[in-house]
Amino acid sequence: MVANSPFSRMFGRSPIGPIQEHISKAHECAEQLLPFIDAAMAGDWEEAKRLQKALSALEEEADRLKKNVRLSLPKSLFLPVPRNDLLDIVTVQDKVANRAKDIAGLMLGRQMMVPAPLQGAFRRYLERSIETSAQAVKAIHELDELLETGFRGREVSVVEAMIEELDKIEGDTDDLQVALRRALFKMEQDLPPVDVMFLYRVIDWVGDLADRASRVGSRLQLLLAR
Repeated sequence: MVANSPFSRMFGRSPIGPIQEHISKAHECAEQLLPFIDAAMAGDWEEAKRLQKALSALEEEADRLKKNVRLSLPKSLFLPVPRNDLLDIVTVQDKVANRAKDIAGLMLGRQMMVPAPLQGAFRRYLERSIETSAQAVKAIHELDELLETGFRGREVSVVEAMIEELDKIEGDTDDLQVALRRALFKMEQDLPPVDVMFLYRVIDWVGDLADRASRVGSRLQLLLAR
């Protein structure tokens, strides 16, 4: 929120800052997956373990921020949007961090190797999913401006365009997932069945990471519609 804005002068510290801090932390968790996957693909499990531990620490920090938001968002504070809607956004944001932790935990626990022919497609798929999370961060960082303008005017159009882009990126991850699953299907007869089963699960979870990030935009869209 802009310093000394009418809103902050009337109601004190913005409640939006901690929500924005939380989505940024959740996104850090997602970003941590890229170096983790690189280490896993290289078979460097000591490095993968270090990165998974760092990701877990980020997820714990996101949890702490989530609890702070829930405890500190004043029930009596006047806002142009319901308090529960803001809390719902934080809950959805937190699921991004949780899923990133799930992916790293499963892959490290089983020391899962992505077959070499699939590694390029898998990394591109993961990158696009993380871009979904990055776009959710951009959209949420417009929340204070939305409050400033009372959810009216040009700022609404700016955020709507961001949400539209968020949906497009998430749609791209769906296409990448289909292509990756099709490629895995063609080679699964040559791989241990249990490995194949868990690899399909990880592919699903990477797509779920993007789905969860896109739901942040959906929640924001509901605020715009009120």
